[in-house]
Amino acid sequence: MLIAGFPAGSFQTNCYVVAPAAGAECVVVDPGQNAEEGLDELIREHRLKPVAVVLTHGHIDHMWSVGPVCGAREIPAWIHPDDRVLLSDPGRGFGAMSKQLFGGLEFSEPDDVRELTDGAVLELAGLELVVDHRPGHTGGSVTFRLDDEHVLFSGDLLFRDSIGRTDLPGGDHQAMLGSLAKTLTLPDETVVLPGHGPQTTIGRERASNPFLKDLEHGAPGPNRGL
Repeated sequence: MLIAGFPAGSFQTNCYVVAPAAGAECVVVDPGQNAEEGLDELIREHRLKPVAVVLTHGHIDHMWSVGPVCGAREIPAWIHPDDRVLLSDPGRGFGAMSKQLFGGLEFSEPDDVRELTDGAVLELAGLELVVDHRPGHTGGSVTFRLDDEHVLFSGDLLFRDSIGRTDLPGGDHQAMLGSLAKTLTLPDETVVLPGHGPQTTIGRERASNPFLKDLEHGAPGPNRGL
């Protein structure tokens, strides 16, 4: 198994490639702002052939480069239907802040967009990615599991020592708590590859994440990640 990544753009959003091995087909996870150059470097270094892009959610810092990445390689993008509108209108994910942050920028869907469903198993690049709908950060937030490898791409659901924000349009704190509770049922050894910051494990976060200790009491989450 090959998993490599880098923080893209000013948001430092983790973009990943995942493949069975070097020299194989691969899947791109969350190509954020100005991710093309970093992706090209990883693809050349490991002799990979991208066959799809999968998005943990529709916020602009996770999908900024999805159009050019998919267009250059004629590959599909996968996203949950509740977040699909953000591909062409990312400002809807930020409300009053959108003009200040993204005024004048124009986005459009890739030519081939496919919709994710809860519990689906995507068979891509010789991999089996299990899709779990985990709303809270956005209505269409998902995670991707590689069960054979005990790996979770958590997007902006769960971070090392933190959880995702729920104060933006489409955020839902109670839904976030429910999504976190479901995610914490994964084995302790599951490696969590988040949308921002360093990797962690389910066991570590269950034991020490301050925002999970009072999960059943509805403790508020911090403003981490877009």
